[in-house]
Amino acid sequence: MLWRCTVAALMTLVFGTIIAKADSQSFETIEHGRYLATLADCVACHTAPGGKPYAGGLPLQTPFGTLYSPNITPDEETGIGAWTDEDFIAALHDGIGRGGKRLYPAMPYPAYTKLSREDVLAIRTYLATLEPVKNAVDVNQLPFPFNQRSSLLFWNWLNFKDGRFQPNPQKSAEWNRGAYVVEALGHCGTCHSSKNILGGDKSANYLQGATLEGWLAPNITADPHKGIGTWSESEIVEYLKTGVNDRAIASGPMADEIINSSSKMMDSDAHAIAVYLKDLKSGTGTPPQPLDPNDARMIAGGAIYKDNCEGCHTSAGAGIPRLFPRLRGNTVVQSDDISTITRVVLLGSRGAATAAAPTGPAMPSFGWRLNDDNVAAVLTYIRNSWGNAAPPVASSDVGTYRKSANAGQ
Repeated sequence: MLWRCTVAALMTLVFGTIIAKADSQSFETIEHGRYLATLADCVACHTAPGGKPYAGGLPLQTPFGTLYSPNITPDEETGIGAWTDEDFIAALHDGIGRGGKRLYPAMPYPAYTKLSREDVLAIRTYLATLEPVKNAVDVNQLPFPFNQRSSLLFWNWLNFKDGRFQPNPQKSAEWNRGAYVVEALGHCGTCHSSKNILGGDKSANYLQGATLEGWLAPNITADPHKGIGTWSESEIVEYLKTGVNDRAIASGPMADEIINSSSKMMDSDAHAIAVYLKDLKSGTGTPPQPLDPNDARMIAGGAIYKDNCEGCHTSAGAGIPRLFPRLRGNTVVQSDDISTITRVVLLGSRGAATAAAPTGPAMPSFGWRLNDDNVAAVLTYIRNSWGNAAPPVASSDVGTYRKSANAGQ
């Protein structure tokens, strides 16, 4: 009788383990993890140009030097195949890799710490289904002293707050879902929030814009002048899902994000994001006054605009919906940071091409045709016409940007 009970107990243990393992690898869990990895845009950072997805090796430029993204395929030697669930959870929640190695915040664990344990494990389950790729990556190529990981103890003490997302009981379920996607999965603050001297987010400037790789990640709060306060929820959804709307066309790093991530999210999540962002108030202050139309810079800029820009963006700065962006009321145009508008005029750009909007609109480079004085004048004109208002652009700033852009090519 005793042996029967023992056998029964062993069978229960064995089959219970098999069932639990099968459940953790169920189609529903894998698909959920795939969707979460898409929202987190993991493939963007963990795929090198010409490399295999998730195999790492992408150079990540930081103010302190270059890091290279690690291999997160299930290869046991060079990827995360030998990691335990707890190893993976510690990486995302605490910024601590296997063996206690502290991770650099280029991996946005300050945002991922808000993910639920269940969502972290679902992502891990999905990653375990990928093709193992043997690709050893020397992640840390920072110069001394930044290559010393012990310094991250101090960084975390100043900039990292451990803890899962806590819903706001005063807000709707949809608002809270939007907050979870923006703050945790989408880690939007990593790009759209300005940084302190150590590279940590300035919480007082949350989502109020920052410069990233020579582009402006714009203010996406409800600020009506510099943010998206005048956008409707449907316009935000359309932008996230297609990369274009009547007001703007995504380019640069945001185009990549839309192609890889937000264009593939569920409509309900896109709308939840819109609800959350529209509720984010920021200190708007008093908008600046536009320059006098008789200012010499405005007169010169108007003439340059008529010859070079009016054909696409129209005399009223209205643009062509979903083809050429509207300049009137454009938040990027009116931002204090002129990185994006200067870059686009000098180097041109191409918008995102998605399934819903497969034609990626393009703007040619005018850097060969317009000198620094010309570019400064036309940007000053655009920033102070049709109700826009922003400080004038200096020719010296254009020259500085031209040099850095040419050096980066």
